[in-house]
Amino acid sequence: MAFLFNKFLEAVKVLAKSPTFARDPRQLQFEADINRLFLYTSYNRLGRKVEEADAEEIIEMASKASVADQQKLVQENIHSQIENFCTAMDEIFLPDMNKKNEPGEALGQSDTARKSGLSWAVGKSGPPTVSPAIPETRPLKSAEVSWRLKDLIGYTLSLKPSRIPHKEAGQGLFVDGEADVGTVIALYPGVIYTPAYYRYIPGYPRVDAHNTYLTARYDGTVINARPWGSGGEAREVWNGLLVPEISPNVQSREKGSDRFWKMLNKPLEGIRVGCTSEVIERRNPLALAHFANHPAKGMAPNVMICPYDFPLTEKDMRTYIPNIPFGNSEEVNMRRFGSFWFRSRSKKSGADVPVLKTLVLVATRTLCEEEVLLNYRLSNSKRRPEWYIPVDEEEERRRWS
Repeated sequence: MAFLFNKFLEAVKVLAKSPTFARDPRQLQFEADINRLFLYTSYNRLGRKVEEADAEEIIEMASKASVADQQKLVQENIHSQIENFCTAMDEIFLPDMNKKNEPGEALGQSDTARKSGLSWAVGKSGPPTVSPAIPETRPLKSAEVSWRLKDLIGYTLSLKPSRIPHKEAGQGLFVDGEADVGTVIALYPGVIYTPAYYRYIPGYPRVDAHNTYLTARYDGTVINARPWGSGGEAREVWNGLLVPEISPNVQSREKGSDRFWKMLNKPLEGIRVGCTSEVIERRNPLALAHFANHPAKGMAPNVMICPYDFPLTEKDMRTYIPNIPFGNSEEVNMRRFGSFWFRSRSKKSGADVPVLKTLVLVATRTLCEEEVLLNYRLSNSKRRPEWYIPVDEEEERRRWS
């Protein structure tokens, strides 16, 4: 098993430098990441009884298959794991798999339909809306859910003081149990902003000035995990209703490009947008990816970010996906031009399955009773924190080129 995994690691190093990747630095890094994720998640899906011939076939596919095909297979591999996770969560929560609530029955509706942490984060609540029914679940505390999940899938997550030796490390994310390479370790929770709604992110345009729980996908989707916090103690309706009134914090001695950016992207104030109401399980033990720390000097990351498009057709699994989209239900098509995003007139195929554009953390090696470490890949165009030690400067330049 160790021999085959070493072959995969060598393939990761070789294929990342393949000349078949795109010449555009940003696209090159995206393709290199997808290539690594394809190898890790495929290796995981083969299981512990993997044979050398199967491993070699995957390595060959990674060198020949198109990026689109690899991306599709990564999604399938991740989705298979998410399905297993959701099945385990159902086993923990549902008191009787055969019992169905009467039409309109909603247990605990008066408590859970109140204003949630998300609505507090994005603004004042609007007029009353019809909340979906909340199905009956076992009255378990988060801690109990966590150890039951460990019994079922072999690992769970916990928050403890980080072992990173700097004062800003705070709480760290730890694996309790053991997880194989290619395993989905954690889900990145929170509010999803597509480029069309950037100006509604709290604190815009300097959204990251006072919020360290923001992350972005290559496609421009931003996820704000601050409203999620460390989860909750119930299954509840999570809403996003009004946008906050945000005023720009204008600094003196701005560069010309900064003035142009702010003129083009003036914050929107007090404008109502569409909202969604979803029943979300807040006792989700894996919805803690935003607590993963960046490795200190001499330490190596043990997980990497993976984009995961959750198909909204999977109604039974929706409650375990700890995200909610901000804005109208109909996606606004946007196109990137340099550093800016513009509305696009192109229309998507009607056959496309609606998805939530989320993120998960995938293990890059076997993890056992240790802290989860993620390469933050902070942009080198901004002043970095004193504690930040780059893992790979070249990767960062490509990622943010």
